[in-house]
Parts: sequence; structure tokens; C-alpha cells
Amino acid sequence: MTAVVDRPTSPASGLVCRNCSATYPLGAQHACFECFGPLEIGYDADLLARVTRADIEAGPHSLWRYAGLLPVGHDAATRVDSGTGMTPLIRADRLADELGFTAPVWIKDDSANPTHSFKDRVVSVAITAARELGFTRIACASTGNLANSVAAHAARVGMPSIVFIPSDLEPAKIIQTAIYGGTVVGIEGSYDDVNRLCSELAETDEFENTGFVNVNVRPYYAEGSKTLGFEVAEQLGWRLPEQVVAPMASGSLLTKVHKAFKELTAAGLVPPSSWTVFGAQSAGCSPIATAFANGWDVVQPVKPTGIAKSLNIGNPADGPYALDVVRSTGGAMTSVTDDEIRAGISLLARTTGVFAETAGGVTVAVLKKLAASGQLDTSKETVVYNTGDGLKTIDAIEAGARPTAVIPPTLKGMRAAGLLTP
Repeated sequence: MTAVVDRPTSPASGLVCRNCSATYPLGAQHACFECFGPLEIGYDADLLARVTRADIEAGPHSLWRYAGLLPVGHDAATRVDSGTGMTPLIRADRLADELGFTAPVWIKDDSANPTHSFKDRVVSVAITAARELGFTRIACASTGNLANSVAAHAARVGMPSIVFIPSDLEPAKIIQTAIYGGTVVGIEGSYDDVNRLCSELAETDEFENTGFVNVNVRPYYAEGSKTLGFEVAEQLGWRLPEQVVAPMASGSLLTKVHKAFKELTAAGLVPPSSWTVFGAQSAGCSPIATAFANGWDVVQPVKPTGIAKSLNIGNPADGPYALDVVRSTGGAMTSVTDDEIRAGISLLARTTGVFAETAGGVTVAVLKKLAASGQLDTSKETVVYNTGDGLKTIDAIEAGARPTAVIPPTLKGMRAAGLLTP
């Protein structure tokens, strides 16, 4: 399907190739016809500049308060809105103290979204775009969280859905996807195998009516991640943090937060300032961090392993762009082992009360590692993105999270276990 939608109230001006800068009308297209590079949404700077803080603050208590900065959803009746967004920005003083920070550390906790991950942001925007483009079914390739969100949002608006996942995903994520009643297809292979199949299906006649949120609708889908940048700026009183740390799977989230900061600055919604971007990966799947460490411009694909399955994209589409962002802002990226990930989950939980999934454990462990090495400045205000709920990946940490003691219901039992000590 190649329908083009006229959006007279949208600031989106067209699709722009990230490699050769070729432009195309707004439509269901994700690759450049000239160089096969990925497309993203281009905006009319004058229209973005018309958006005011007052306009945003008068909007709904969801990501759609930023509709004036997004490519779709300008008619409230077309929005797919499950209340996504405006998640807590938690000041993490105990975490900061433990890691030796003298400046504030904040946790942007997107586990508070309806399906408990940041993917609700991208799906809200993508399904809104898919409906405006005339698609009647929604689909995705997913490492888990996206499947949860697509199935839930489709159920909410009564669209049929079909999601494709690696068959060895965490059971909690499979259950959370299947419960919404859509079609769930387990693929015997990695996420990269799943994504390849979906790219092929999107070109077939049988799937002509289907919007694959991260294939043919991808330019719109990716814009949903910008709202994580918009919200942080608003929650900090309309200013930008000095440093951000984000997990990387495809690398898209990191690049879109950076894009959000640039657009806010250009629109005059925040004062001009500089910021530094840091990226986090699991050692079991670290193609972007490996390229950074080796000074490469090309990201070499890997076969994913390890417990951080939501980050297990071995051939990350946005990897080169994530490298560009981190290098251009003076940041860094690295990877952490499974044991470090578990320790990161525990560290965040016991210092902030936030229970993160394995991707959050990756991000906190990388924060700790970069702070200890001096690559991240502990004297600068830092925002850390937690993208999902720990209940989604409970199997990864259950062996180390057991009762302190099991005793009979007596004072003697308490004393024997040493639990009556002042």
C-alpha cells in the first residue's frame, strides 16, 4: 500500500532519506528509492516554531499533548490513545550517592505505561498513522515488548493484529501478547530472522492491507520515541539534561531522544544548551558498542545471546546513526555482562524502588561502569531511561530474589533466624 495522506495541520513536510537526503511525500514508505537508505519524517521548521509551551501544557495528560510536534494525530478523533506517556521522572538521590554523583540523577520510568514499556509510545503513533494511511490490520516483528503493545492497542481500537516473535521469548511476554486475542506467530529463529520475514511479508499481496509498525510504517513509529525527550524537558521545567543514558537494540530510541532535544531547541521551547548521549548494550548482543570501541563506522552483525532479550537485535538498523549521535555529542557506549545486568536491576530496585526489566538493568549497569571509568561526568545532571517493567523478565533474576528466611510463626523462629536483632 502506497497511499499518501494529506495532513494540512501537520508540521510534517515529507519523508527524508537519512543517507542521501532524497525527499518523498508522506506515505507508507520506509526505504529510499534512490539509495535504499532508511526514511524519517521531515518537518516544517516554521510550523514547529508555532507550538508553544502553553499549547502543550493545555493538552491531554498523555503523549498526544505533543501532537503539534508529531506527524500524525492532529485530529483527536484519529488518535489511538491508551493514556501512554507522562510517566514518572524520579529523582534518584540514593543511586546518585552510591555511584559518586554530585549532580542529580533522574530515572525516566517508562514501565508506568499501559503495557509497561516505552513501546506504547511508538505504537500509539504508528497505529494512528496506519489508520490514517488506510491500513485495516496491524502487525510487527518484535523481541517482546512491541508485540505486547501492538496486540493491546489493536484490541483497544478493534483492529485485527498479527505479531511475529522469536519462539524462545520470555514466557511473561508471550502470555501478555496472547491474552489480547490477536494472532501470535512464534518463529524458530532470532529477531533478525523474524524481521526479515516481516519485511518480505509486507511486500506480498496477502499483506497489502497490513501496516507493519516497524517496517512499512516505520518512519512514523520511530517518531513516537521522541516523546521521551519531550517529556523529560517538560518535567525538568522546560530545560534539557546535561547527560542521558539510553539502552540500544536497533539504536532508534537513542537517536530519537537526541532528535527531540534538537527540535525543542530549534522551536524555542527550551533554552539552547549542550547535552551528551550515552548508549548501553548487553555483552550478549553488542554490535553498536563494539563498533564504537573499535572506532568503526560500520556495525557488524552478531548472533544475539544473553538475558537481555528485548535488546537482542544482532543487525541493528539504526546502529550507524546511534554511533553518529554518541560521537557528535562527546558521549560513549559500552556493554555489560549478564551478571552485571542482574546487579543493575538490583541496584536500581534497592535505591529507587523501581523494578526494571533486563534492558533497564543494562542501562543502570552501564551508567555505573561509565561513571567509574570517568567517561561519564558525575558532576553533570543525568537522566537514565528505564524502558520496561521487571515483571516481564522475572525469570532472569528469580534465583537471586528469594525470601530472606523461612521460619515457623513463632518468636523463637524469629530469634533463630536472627530477625529480632535491633
